[in-house]
Amino acid sequence: MLATKALRQAAAAAHAERTPMIKFLGKRTLPASIDHTPHAHPASPSHELPADFTNKNSSPSFSSYRQKAIQHGPLGRSSNGEGVGSISGASLGAVAPVKGQYFDRNELPARFRRSPIDLSEIDAIETGGATLVC
Repeated sequence: MLATKALRQAAAAAHAERTPMIKFLGKRTLPASIDHTPHAHPASPSHELPADFTNKNSSPSFSSYRQKAIQHGPLGRSSNGEGVGSISGASLGAVAPVKGQYFDRNELPARFRRSPIDLSEIDAIETGGATLVC
């Protein structure tokens, strides 16, 4: 009983002297003026903006962007008028793997195929190995 009372008094004394190590900054305020003009990134090698940003009179349209954009192949038409989807897939011919490559694991030689699962393996998986007592 006496030891518990002494421990409580020691804990209370320790908490009374404790000051938190975290320092709060106080209420946040927004700056009076914010500069939204574009500027080059500090780590850019040229330290200047692209030409599109410096000319304020012209804004690039989506169609002009699409002519130059490339994502998994060109989005616009090529110089000869053919673009993605201009030729049907059937006219390209059959798709066949190159010699030595296979589309499916079952086409591999027998030594590379998956071996069938034995009934004892299935039982061991379902029971978590509990039936494999030596």
